[in-house]
Amino acid sequence: MSPITGDHLGRLARLAEADRHNMFEDHPRLGVFRSRVLLTALCQGAALHFVDGENGVKDLDVYTFYAQHPTVNFPHRRRKMVDFGKSDLGRHPDDDPRFRGRHVDLMGRVIDVPPSADPIEAVRDYLRRGPTTTSRKLAEKAVVVLDPSPLRGQVVWPTPRPDVADLN
Repeated sequence: MSPITGDHLGRLARLAEADRHNMFEDHPRLGVFRSRVLLTALCQGAALHFVDGENGVKDLDVYTFYAQHPTVNFPHRRRKMVDFGKSDLGRHPDDDPRFRGRHVDLMGRVIDVPPSADPIEAVRDYLRRGPTTTSRKLAEKAVVVLDPSPLRGQVVWPTPRPDVADLN
């Protein structure tokens, strides 16, 4: 139940960046997505834990959201599991015994927007519309920005609720 900190978010962003680099090196045809990264986010239960401090953390789900490419499809079933490493977040008893810390699931999804789209609004719209099973599942919990770094820690989902005073 340790809090997820800015340092944890930075570490997750670096893991996702390294994974993207390796993916683009191993699969050159996917290189077109290098310039189409909208944002990378911590999602699901760990993101909800970051937001409310109460939800338990089983693993760390990280998604990179890309702008759609007109001719190249992104492998939506791609999932890379990596070790977060030793930290105060501990490790889940069901994780690979070779892991020193929580396991991180690194995944990607394409959103039907241009690369120039506002990344937060693009992801919020994707979650609101719920066009896929993944978008509906992600919308059940929370989404927190990891990268780009100036937005790190911003809660994308759930969307902030207006104060009653704002409604008057």
